[in-house]
Amino acid sequence: MSKHQVNLLKRLGAAATIAVPFILVLGGWQLLAIYGGFNAKLVPNLRVVAATFLRLSENGILIAATEATLSRLLMGFSLAALFGVAIGILMGRRQWVEEMLLPLISFIYPIPGIAYAPLFILWFGLGNTPAILLVAVASTFPVIINAWKGVTAVKPIWIKSAESMGARGLCLFWKIIIPGALPYILTGLRLGLATAWRILVAVEMLTSVKHGLGWLIFGSQAFLDTDVMLATIVVIGLIGFTLEKLVFETIERMTVVRWGMLTA
Repeated sequence: MSKHQVNLLKRLGAAATIAVPFILVLGGWQLLAIYGGFNAKLVPNLRVVAATFLRLSENGILIAATEATLSRLLMGFSLAALFGVAIGILMGRRQWVEEMLLPLISFIYPIPGIAYAPLFILWFGLGNTPAILLVAVASTFPVIINAWKGVTAVKPIWIKSAESMGARGLCLFWKIIIPGALPYILTGLRLGLATAWRILVAVEMLTSVKHGLGWLIFGSQAFLDTDVMLATIVVIGLIGFTLEKLVFETIERMTVVRWGMLTA
């Protein structure tokens, strides 16, 4: 058997490993819908959900909701990534910053982001602003903590070796500190994005935004449109899966995996 055939078999095996859990869940749902004795309005079968997905896509409702949600996600998470990484690096490089901020961050971090939603609605009203700011605040803390841990995890021998070869200041920072902390920073960004995605869908149900996936789910509840809810949930899952596979795994392969810091 050639090397190409072996690689092909490995890829098929990996694809099958990923596909089997989805097939089992979908099969279980279909059996529940047909033989479970539930009202078809509450537990629609897969054919109905698929038809609803296509209908909502064709008439533009699902696309408009997805675009609105992704725009809020991009704005909120960009703020979280920018401030979270900066604060985490400062905490890792300056002990006085760590001593000042760590107790506050340790206190706020365990509080669910949704708990701030009523406050943000009171302060900023309804609409996009509280949703974007709440996403930013809720997703900042895992980014901060992982960036801080990453900087403190950089081995002193790396820094001393670079200094002995003349590296100083920004050169030391960009060539040693950032690459050494990058696996942790990427983990923080991953966790922050997952937090942002979950909190955003929930907040869209509370802040009366004009369009959005959370708004679509919440509006469907009033009319018992379970098929619309499920179709929207599928989109939410697909977007999260795509962000994980196409964005973060690509960045990892181009950086820390390529550098030998992580295995693929």
